[in-house]
Amino acid sequence: MKPQDTFAADQSAVMPTYGRADLWFERGQGSYLYDYDGLAYLDCASGIAVNNLGHNHPHLVAALHAQIDKVWHVSNLYRIEGQEKLAARLAKATALEHVFFCNSGAEANEGAVKMARRYHHAKGDTNRHVILCAGGAFHGRTLGMLAATDRPAFREGFGPMASGFIHAPFGNLNELRNQMSDKIAAIFIEPVQGEGGANAAPDGYLEGIRAAADEFGALVIADEIQTGMGRTGHLFAYQKAGIQPDLIAVAKGLGGGFPMGAIIARKEIGEAMGPGSHGTTFGGNPLAVAAGNAVMDVLEDEAFFPELGQRISQLDAGLAELASLYEGKIAELRGTGFLRGIKLSEGYEAGVLNGMLRDHKLLAVPAADNVLRLLPPLTISSDEVDELLRILHNAMKAL
Repeated sequence: MKPQDTFAADQSAVMPTYGRADLWFERGQGSYLYDYDGLAYLDCASGIAVNNLGHNHPHLVAALHAQIDKVWHVSNLYRIEGQEKLAARLAKATALEHVFFCNSGAEANEGAVKMARRYHHAKGDTNRHVILCAGGAFHGRTLGMLAATDRPAFREGFGPMASGFIHAPFGNLNELRNQMSDKIAAIFIEPVQGEGGANAAPDGYLEGIRAAADEFGALVIADEIQTGMGRTGHLFAYQKAGIQPDLIAVAKGLGGGFPMGAIIARKEIGEAMGPGSHGTTFGGNPLAVAAGNAVMDVLEDEAFFPELGQRISQLDAGLAELASLYEGKIAELRGTGFLRGIKLSEGYEAGVLNGMLRDHKLLAVPAADNVLRLLPPLTISSDEVDELLRILHNAMKAL
């Protein structure tokens, strides 16, 4: 039965913070969401880069079902077996040592900033508290992360902004180095700016950030909220550049749809965070880490990333062909892996294209700078990539 048949379809009690599409989904399976009429939508939004394993993945479902029958929540007053297992896996995968579990991406980013400042304070360098961020970044919607995010659209009406955050243009190492000083605690960077328009870091940029941080005694915080857990074809996007961050913030795909986040830190940073320095009621509870461990089971399969790489190459080739075919409508292809952006030319609107794609039963995500984001599940099949490209072709033709 449809929701509108069982109650008055009235959103008046829901705070109007989202521009929701008039769609209701009853269930999901693999790469598809199904509405209450049984119509299938190819989901290339993935809950905004969350459903990395698609919908109703059997291993993830089984892991949560098994944990539901045991214990859901005990708090962090006690040891949690699955939490210790997942922390060890994330530490090994990143060559870091300590993990703190939380509930969301904004919490992970907030916590990473706290840890960076605490680390310098513990060393006696109490003057080093400024976080150097990139222009156009998006790090979350808490008051602290609004200060890290310099876009006026997110800040309006929420001032004054928290102090201790400055910005340099994304991709510009010269401007970044000009901002460096003995007050900089950390450089805070997204390897690919998702919300900012699917902007991938230029070649050499992440390596230059690491070098600048080392030269000036600062840390590097990698915001891998959207890029982490395989989305770019690597477990974490920074790994392609061969650098080592000091702190990594991760969420979204970590739980495969179950809300959770984590901060992965260098040993010395973790050791500066003694009892009472940070905390969370729900973070890393047994249900969350059951989901996280199930996701890691899938991503650690030796065949997973080679097969993902083949489908990424297939999408790359198809998007390049579309860009050539519709060069008057597509200004630029952006992003990497399965975080891709199509920037439309002047006179064409990404929001209009997004609506047309929904009419063609394809779900995507708008982004800044007149960009449409494609965030397919990492488990999308080759035939489904072809379907994605076919729908895009039809919509671009009609745009």
